[in-house]
Amino acid sequence: MTDEKQPFSGSRQRIDKWLFFARMVKSRSLAQLYVQNGSVRVNGERVAQPSFGVKAGDRIELSLERRDVILIVRAPGDRRGPFEEAKLLYEDLTPPPDETKRLTPFEQALRAPGSGRPTKRDRRAIDRLTSDDD
Repeated sequence: MTDEKQPFSGSRQRIDKWLFFARMVKSRSLAQLYVQNGSVRVNGERVAQPSFGVKAGDRIELSLERRDVILIVRAPGDRRGPFEEAKLLYEDLTPPPDETKRLTPFEQALRAPGSGRPTKRDRRAIDRLTSDDD
């Protein structure tokens, strides 16, 4: 009987499998799409094959739909477990999002003066300026 279920340190694991086990993507087929589209880099090199092997110490840069993630592989995964188990597979080096980009709902609702459609008062002022009644 071979002991293939328990990976030893220094063993390699498919990148699509590792991304799935680490809960970075929802399915292995989605992980394969990310790899084939060039959204995954390992140690600075673009990975083209989902069968590419990653090992402990590799740096993975993943461009997801809404954010970019930088991870260091700590260990290969055995299964897709809960988040607490999955976060033991990597060290997250992703910089925190810029706080300046986030606007509160109130700030989003405010309209800058002079932008957008003119108000009734603005239209009357424009009509007064452009009228030839002088």
